[in-house]
Amino acid sequence: MLLDKSVATFGRYLMLMRRTFSRPERMRMFFKQYIKEMSQQGVDSIGIVLLISFFIGAVICIQIKLNIESPWMPKFVTGYTTREIMLLEFSSSIMCLILAGKVGSNIASEIGTMRVTQQIDALEIMGVNSANYLILPKVLGMMTMMPILVCFSIFSGFAGAYATAVVGHIITVEDLTLGLQHEFNEWYVWMGFIKSVFFAFVITSVSAFYGYTVEGGSVEVGKASTNSVVSSSVLILFSDVLLTQLLS
Repeated sequence: MLLDKSVATFGRYLMLMRRTFSRPERMRMFFKQYIKEMSQQGVDSIGIVLLISFFIGAVICIQIKLNIESPWMPKFVTGYTTREIMLLEFSSSIMCLILAGKVGSNIASEIGTMRVTQQIDALEIMGVNSANYLILPKVLGMMTMMPILVCFSIFSGFAGAYATAVVGHIITVEDLTLGLQHEFNEWYVWMGFIKSVFFAFVITSVSAFYGYTVEGGSVEVGKASTNSVVSSSVLILFSDVLLTQLLS
């Protein structure tokens, strides 16, 4: 029963995505919505990305220095490990999990409210492809902004690590800098970009699906918002395993 329901839901999702990824009827209107979504989903998320990444970078640096580093290890191990954690996992995968709660719930509740207030039905009556008009700008806008948010997250995390060196005197600035530069692999940065773009698609498309297919009233909109965050988070974790295996 659960399998049948999951297959049916996945089929409805694919059908919605087929309607979504069609050529916009009015390109001027599409680009206007596209820029608006980039601002709402990407630019408005920079603050929380910088704040969380700064403190996570600081905490990682402190934990590595106090609990892992030993006299047998080089002093730059703390900076090296902090860099690898930020590049490989936090700034791409974990940050996307956080944004799934912020951006995903907002998308699901916005489109869900339009569904229950019959605004989507009004668009369909006017002959507008509502899925394309409402969802495509959100998907492309988030996919465009997510690599930029990853860059902000990486640099903010490094700034947090340097703050522990300058203010907390956990490690010297020279040792931290040496660790951040030690055997730097440029591919790790590109891997984070690739993963973040895929995760951005998962967040926006899944959240839009739950909002678009909601039935009932305001209570169901809240449930759809919660379900979108849960489903997006699970899919991000699952796809993170697959993408890490493919890209490594």
